[in-house]
Amino acid sequence: MSPDEYDVIVVGAGHAGCEAALVAARLRRRVALVTLRADQIGRLSCNPAVGGLAKGCLVREIDALGGAMGDVADAATLQFRRLNTRKGLAVQSSRAQVDIALYPAEMTRRILGTTGIELVEGEASRIDVCGGTVVGLTLASGRALRARSVVLTTGTFLGAVMHQGREQRAGGRVGEGAAYSLSHSLTGLGVRMGRLKTGTTPRLRAASVDWDVLEPQVENVAEGDPDARFSFGPARKRPGTIQCFVAYTSAETHDAIRGGLSESPLYSGAITGRGPRYCPSIEDKVVRFADKDRHQLFLEPEGLSTDRIYVNGASTSLPPALQDTFLRTIPGLTRCEVLQYGYAVEYDFADPTQLGHDLQLCSVPGLFLAGQICGTSGYEEAAAQGLIAGIHAAGSALRLGRDEAYIGVLIDDLVTRGVGGEPYRMFPSRAEHRLHLREDNADRRLTPRGRELGLIDDDRWTSFTRHIEAIHHFEQSLGRPLHPSTVTNAALAIWGLPPLTRSVTLGSLLARPELDADQLAPLFASVRAPEPRTPDHCKPDHCAPDHCAPDHCAPDHCAPDHCAPELYAERALRQVEIDVKYAGYLDRDLHRRAEANTFRDVSIVGLDLEKVPGLSMEVRERLKVARPETLADAARLPGVTPAAVDALVLVLRRS
Repeated sequence: MSPDEYDVIVVGAGHAGCEAALVAARLRRRVALVTLRADQIGRLSCNPAVGGLAKGCLVREIDALGGAMGDVADAATLQFRRLNTRKGLAVQSSRAQVDIALYPAEMTRRILGTTGIELVEGEASRIDVCGGTVVGLTLASGRALRARSVVLTTGTFLGAVMHQGREQRAGGRVGEGAAYSLSHSLTGLGVRMGRLKTGTTPRLRAASVDWDVLEPQVENVAEGDPDARFSFGPARKRPGTIQCFVAYTSAETHDAIRGGLSESPLYSGAITGRGPRYCPSIEDKVVRFADKDRHQLFLEPEGLSTDRIYVNGASTSLPPALQDTFLRTIPGLTRCEVLQYGYAVEYDFADPTQLGHDLQLCSVPGLFLAGQICGTSGYEEAAAQGLIAGIHAAGSALRLGRDEAYIGVLIDDLVTRGVGGEPYRMFPSRAEHRLHLREDNADRRLTPRGRELGLIDDDRWTSFTRHIEAIHHFEQSLGRPLHPSTVTNAALAIWGLPPLTRSVTLGSLLARPELDADQLAPLFASVRAPEPRTPDHCKPDHCAPDHCAPDHCAPDHCAPDHCAPELYAERALRQVEIDVKYAGYLDRDLHRRAEANTFRDVSIVGLDLEKVPGLSMEVRERLKVARPETLADAARLPGVTPAAVDALVLVLRRS
């Protein structure tokens, strides 16, 4: 190849672009990664966090397939939290507060250290096509790059305009420019384009915040459980810990914002693109929720080596003077100093219904799109699309069904339903199989698929197969009878549980909601029989000295017939517990899905939507506007979630 010829060209070095470039290079393709600025690889443009509701599952799925985001986030994690812990595992999610400097530094290290990736600094201005097929692209400098596959991950830079009060300037991010020629090039290729909007929050100087009057977000930010991480690979040492704090707006804050609405581009008509409904600006909150006395804000330190504080929940495009005014009405921020004012960004996106499930434009073979150019919002959604687009651009194939992964739900929603006029954000309610698509089993669902593609190395695969062996080992014990005995009843008594009066299976005990795997671990140990193990399971490179310290892995634990179950027992037993406790719910979910299919062609014309319990205001609005004739028609509408379909099925069944 000549210096300007590649297998894959990736435009944009954000979360989608990094995943696309890394996966294509690992599939032995020569990759050009084109970026406006080489010092901005993997930048966290918005909040310094990874994960969240449903998004945490996306990160774990990316990792299970061999992607980078989960491990990079673990290397930069300052605080790791589990969300929705009072609810079932199907809606629990992980969220990590990460260091805003360490995350891109680690991602840059990976990009620069990966064989096959060449970093090209410049602006992509034109997609080059010959015979209807992509042959490469041309930079604004005139340099031509040639490849049979091009992946566009342009983020918010395509035709971007930044708004702050009445001021407008070109750019997709503060201090950076925009890409206008590329947008014109796509339009010239017949790609249907639209306009969306996103927003940013002010950043404050930490020393100007009165921390004493604010409440901490969590009581303990210590590192805690070593499994509190995204990656299924080896655990990483965290660079440190950090505390976030909670603040609240006041009536005075709301008055200040209402008084400045005429200066807001959202209300003056300067912005035409729609922003994410589930991440509204502070102006929107005050107007749409006028009955609320206050709104919650989170003050999130951006890292260990910076004094910048991200005000989560205060996205705004008001002019700087008004931002100063309303921020200083918030208790704890009365003397705050703003280091960077919030602003809104309006940018071009391509209607994702023009794409196939491989994220390739149906009308332009070889041209793939991923990230915000597809109308999505969020780092995690972008990274997931980048991974899939990179796999296909490299000549491999991976299509995930809605019942296999949140990634499958994300892509199917985009290419079949579109984004509905506003940035798409992943939620648990979008996944009809969310009881199965949990964070805890992402590796069991997807690591074999990643191995088939060649994205899971031997060490990772060995660790995974030993985990599966340990799960099977415990599963074999579930049906074994447990008889009343002194040992068994003594173990139950430790946990304040009544003694057994008759024989039961260990599986039936584990299914009880009041019991968990930690309580029953001694009973599993008493009934399980060791499995045969070959000597290589305990060779020196597997059971290192720290694993075989006398207090952890005594000589009899490292006998060839016993080593693997001991090393993987804790996590495997937890997985068996989840499987047992969720079995009934999964069966019920399958029954509901089958029932919904029987009502697919039933008419819903004339159905009083106001009397359907469980429908959100958003779903009611969409159904009233679209007026679908059947349940199947309703289910295909953007924004109509599986939970909404279940609510309609319930009404149809009763009638």
